[in-house]
Amino acid sequence: MHPTTKAIRIRSEQTNEMEHSSPLYLTSSFTFDNAEEMRAAFADETNDNIYSRFSNPTVQEFTDRMCALEGAESGYATASGMSAVFASFMTFLKKGDHLISCNAIFGSTHTIITKYLPKYGIEFTYVPAGKPEEWKNAIRPNTKMIYIETPTNPGLEIIDLEFAGSLAREYNLILNVDNCFATPVNQTPIQYGADIVLHSATKWLDGQGRVLGGVVVGKKALIHEIYLFCRSSGPALSPFNAWILSRSLETLDVRMERHSSNALYIAQQLENHPKISWLKYPYLKSHPQHAIAIKQMKNGGAIICFDLKGGLESGRKFLNNLKMLSLTANLGDTRSIASHPASTTHAKLTDEERAAVNITPGLIRISVGLEHRDDILNDILQTLEKC
Repeated sequence: MHPTTKAIRIRSEQTNEMEHSSPLYLTSSFTFDNAEEMRAAFADETNDNIYSRFSNPTVQEFTDRMCALEGAESGYATASGMSAVFASFMTFLKKGDHLISCNAIFGSTHTIITKYLPKYGIEFTYVPAGKPEEWKNAIRPNTKMIYIETPTNPGLEIIDLEFAGSLAREYNLILNVDNCFATPVNQTPIQYGADIVLHSATKWLDGQGRVLGGVVVGKKALIHEIYLFCRSSGPALSPFNAWILSRSLETLDVRMERHSSNALYIAQQLENHPKISWLKYPYLKSHPQHAIAIKQMKNGGAIICFDLKGGLESGRKFLNNLKMLSLTANLGDTRSIASHPASTTHAKLTDEERAAVNITPGLIRISVGLEHRDDILNDILQTLEKC
C-alpha cells in the first residue's frame, strides 16, 4: 500500500467491541495474569505493555503511522518536538564527541547546542546551510553526528539530502534530520541516507494547534537506544495527545496539498511587491536552491518568508495591522500565522548570529493555513500598504 494509505489503515489492536476508530488507551499501567507473565515482560522477553512511559497501544499506533510515512524501521514518540531533539542528541553524544550542525536552526535547538551540550563536554561546529563545500572541512576525528533542518527555520534554505547522506556514510556519521517543515508527505530524508528523522508533531502533524508532541523515527537499532534513554529520562508522549495526532495523520496528505498550493500562490503574488526587498519560497525559481527543492520535495511546503524594506519598524507595523492572520508562537495550523523571528523564536541569538543565517530585522515568516487563498493574500496586502 501507498504510505498515505498505511498511515490511515494502521491501527492498534481492536477490542471485543470491534470499534472502527481506534480507542484511546488512557491508562498509566497495564496488568498481568500471573507473576511469570509480569517477570517476562520486565525482562523484555515479550512485547507486553508495562507502563505508559515505556509503551502504550495508542502511542504505538501513532509511531507506527509515522514510520509508514517516513519509510522508517522504528520510532519513539515524545512529549514535544524539543524533547525529540534533545533525546536524539543525548542518546548518542558523550563527553569528547563533536556535532556538526547547519547554522540555520530553530532557536531552542540553537540554545541546546550552544548552551547545554557544552556542559556535558560535547563540542559543536556550525556550518552554513547553503555552503556544503564547508561541511567536509568541519569533520574531525571525534565527529559523531550531522544535524540538519531542511527547509531551515525560518530562512527556508534547502540542504541537499543526497549530499548529506553521502557525506555521513563516507565518514560513518549519524545523519539526524529535522523534517518538521517539509513533513513526510513532502519529503522523506531516509531515502537519501538519514539515520534519524524527527518532528515537532505540534506543527503540521497535528495541524490544528491542539496538542504538543514529538517523534523520532529511523533505524531500528538507533531508535532502540533512544527508547532506552527516554524510558529512563521520561519525555513520553501522553496517550491522549497520541490519539489526537494519530487521527490527524489520516488527513495530513490532503491538508499539506492545500497548505502548499495556497503558499505557492501567495508567494507568486508577493514576490515583486514594492515593500518587500526579497521573498523566499522553495518552489519559486528565484529560490537559490530551487533545483534541490524540486529534486527532493514533492512541493514547496507551507512556509513563506520575506524581508520588509523598512526593517524592524515595518515588521512591527506589519504584525500590528493584520486583521485575520494570527500572532501566536506556533506554525502548521489550519489558521495562517505571522511571526517576526528576530524578536520571538530567534531573539536569544546575537545580532551577528542572526545576520549569519539571514534573519534580518524586517524578516516576516508566514505559516500559510487552510483559509481561502485570496483571504490570506488580501490580509497580507492590506497590512503591507501600512508598512
